[in-house]
Amino acid sequence: MPGAPLEVTRAQILAFRRRVGALEERLPRGARSLRRAAWAGLQDSMPRAALLSIHARVEGAHPLIWDDEALVQVWGPRFAVYVVPAGDHALFTLGRLPDDERGRRRAEDAATRLHEILAGRRIPDREVGAGVRLRYATATGRVLIRWEGARAPHVWTVPPPKVDPLVARKELARRYLHVYGPGTVSSFAAWAGIGLKEARPAFEGIELTAVRTPIGDASILSGDEELVRAPVEPSTAVRLLPSGDAYWLLQEAAQRELLVPDRKQRASLWTPRVWPGALLLAGELAGTWRRAQANLTIEPWRRLTKTERALVEREAQALPLGLEREIAVRWER
Repeated sequence: MPGAPLEVTRAQILAFRRRVGALEERLPRGARSLRRAAWAGLQDSMPRAALLSIHARVEGAHPLIWDDEALVQVWGPRFAVYVVPAGDHALFTLGRLPDDERGRRRAEDAATRLHEILAGRRIPDREVGAGVRLRYATATGRVLIRWEGARAPHVWTVPPPKVDPLVARKELARRYLHVYGPGTVSSFAAWAGIGLKEARPAFEGIELTAVRTPIGDASILSGDEELVRAPVEPSTAVRLLPSGDAYWLLQEAAQRELLVPDRKQRASLWTPRVWPGALLLAGELAGTWRRAQANLTIEPWRRLTKTERALVEREAQALPLGLEREIAVRWER
């Protein structure tokens, strides 16, 4: 009979996520590090959010690193713009293809129609025509995009991925559990933007370890158990995580409560409209931030020491945004 679930604390969960997310120590520059940083995708719906997520994880990030050949852009989970590892785009697209015949036909028909219209070209999505449902087409894995933020994304088609949709979904689930774990079928479905009917088979056959967390029972990849059990060390990392960063891109209320226990602080981070950025300091989310050109405003959730403020300001001025002048930090309180 299976043993009792592994008991894990909030501190262990957060430390695990910071470790696997390369948020304790930046990775060396290079394609391998970019692939690891984007292992579960980097949301890029806010212009250049993915760039700042990369900067938070990889040394030597520059303004165009999001466009590195090691990465591509797609409409990924929940049809948001994502930067994902090149060659793995099928996981984030085909892995979300509906299981029902009607849904699959709708997606395939949209992709075929788009391929015919493009005829090998790359054009802005708004020029495709209202009759093609691009978001449906992307679930076939045949659509890539390039979005610079200020203009409409360019779209083009690629050959259909040679992978079964369920195989792609299982790998997507593994990556979700590795980066966001512990997780459940429902939390995976909410993150991926798929139904429970599609999410359940993705967990079957994956080697999982049952865990008991402060918000209920969940699972981790068995291969991650040693890292979850590792001693929790004090964190010295200072990061300005962008809107929708993978560290806090959580859809379920309980998951958000685990990460940010204070209700008012949660409300200021996960707002009804445009999310701000999040300040990661001493192993905890410690405030929000917003930027307008070279002016960056930070609203901390606690009183910071003079040293902490200096470290945060240094991190802000290191953001690789390619601005003509140095970033100026303003503190809300």
